[in-house]
Amino acid sequence: MILPIVVYGDPVLRKKCVEIDKNHENLPQLIKNMYETMYDANGVGLAAPQVGKAIRLFVVDASPFAEVGEEDEEPEFTEAEMKEMDGFKKTFINAQIVEETGEEWKFNEGCLSIPKIREDVMRKDTLTIEYVDENFKKHKDTYTGVIARVIQHEYDHIEGILFTDKISPFKRKLISGKLTDISKGKFRADYKTKVFQPKK
Repeated sequence: MILPIVVYGDPVLRKKCVEIDKNHENLPQLIKNMYETMYDANGVGLAAPQVGKAIRLFVVDASPFAEVGEEDEEPEFTEAEMKEMDGFKKTFINAQIVEETGEEWKFNEGCLSIPKIREDVMRKDTLTIEYVDENFKKHKDTYTGVIARVIQHEYDHIEGILFTDKISPFKRKLISGKLTDISKGKFRADYKTKVFQPKK
């Protein structure tokens, strides 16, 4: 089932999410719905708060990056990177980043909860992360490059952080009007969205 994606201005996007156990209500269905929702919106990652759940869960499928790289006349990614991204599909539950290392590098990021806004964001090249998968099997993995970045972006969501928090105050000021419009529902998106309606 395709779920509505909550957009900028919803308080759930600012919550530090809580850990869950394997008995969490309808967890397999929620994970399935999150993948369906992500694919419907042409995303490469989706975190639970983006569908209104303040829990430490996000899903990633980096394959579309590999497809984009193939179409480019001058590919943005190396052949090795594209190979790594192709078929990279994982569910991260109760994730904790152990460390982030390497050079900081710039990449143009967007977010399904902030439609039509993209900005360059600096992030470290390498991360080590501990998490459990959908079967609650423990993992400790190290990722680099674009995959690390996608994971960092989604991990930020479960910490209540948005990519717009990581740009300069000047750039934030430039897009503040657009962010306000999004929070008021004045935007267009090619996928199902939900605008926060404060209780009266």
